[in-house]
Amino acid sequence: MGDDRFRGVLVPVLTPFGDDLRPDPGRLAQACRRLLDEGAAGLAVFGTTSEANSLSADERMAVLDGLLEAGIPAARLMPGTGACSISEAERLTRHAVDAGCGGVLMLPPFYYKAVSDDGLFAFFAHVVDAVASDALRLYLYHIPPVAQVGLGLNLIGRLVAAFPHTVVGLKDSSGDWANSKSVIDAFPGFSVFVGSETLLLKAMRHGGAGCISATANVNLPAIVELFRRWRDTEAEALQARVSACRAVFQAHPLVPALKAVMARRHGDPAWATVRPPMTALDKAAADDLVQELADAGFAALTQGQAERTA
Repeated sequence: MGDDRFRGVLVPVLTPFGDDLRPDPGRLAQACRRLLDEGAAGLAVFGTTSEANSLSADERMAVLDGLLEAGIPAARLMPGTGACSISEAERLTRHAVDAGCGGVLMLPPFYYKAVSDDGLFAFFAHVVDAVASDALRLYLYHIPPVAQVGLGLNLIGRLVAAFPHTVVGLKDSSGDWANSKSVIDAFPGFSVFVGSETLLLKAMRHGGAGCISATANVNLPAIVELFRRWRDTEAEALQARVSACRAVFQAHPLVPALKAVMARRHGDPAWATVRPPMTALDKAAADDLVQELADAGFAALTQGQAERTA
């Protein structure tokens, strides 16, 4: 059980779209290169922040192929392969494994609520058995505030016992430190990533593997510094700083807010585009966000060199 290929701060990378609402692999590859340069331990593309469930399976696979063709290292990628359809989850997972990705992040099937652990176990087990690859490293994705289908300790334990070299970690986006702590305590060596940098210091002090955080799209160097210096006397101050930044964003719709900041920082209005049913921040809301960031001491997050995809 456990796997050391991912440890640190991973980024659930925002997905850029064109005016036609199609994914823009060029802009995405550019963002991925920048995030790796800034210290990302990995790129969790096609997560919640990536609007993955607004993308078809074919789109996800085509964009992943585009990233690899652009030179993004497969070993640094942890694409989301969860789906409500067991065949789609299998197809996405096999594609990621065949591409050489370092791991996959898998949501439970989330449409039907109040399903049993037996049903969830059968779903994950079918995908693992169908892909049938020793190279598969599967990270479970626990996000009950959104999916409303959670992954309890008993289910995690069953999956780890059945697939000890495959089911190697979990992203806990419950926002509940007690839950993250219980998973770390129950499964020594299991790689637990908290879903927000606000819990990063607690996670590291308790044996966690790091975080996979939406805000890392725009504030990655500060979060990486906290990860690297979590044993230092300044760690509490570093934690307070990144938590304050997160609080500004969480007062707004998170994905549109992050994309608005990306658009301002890079002088590229296309970054503000989201896929329906999400809606982009209007100019007034984006201006308010930028002012709030400035008032909180984060003006640099919206300032930078204009970039364009060649």
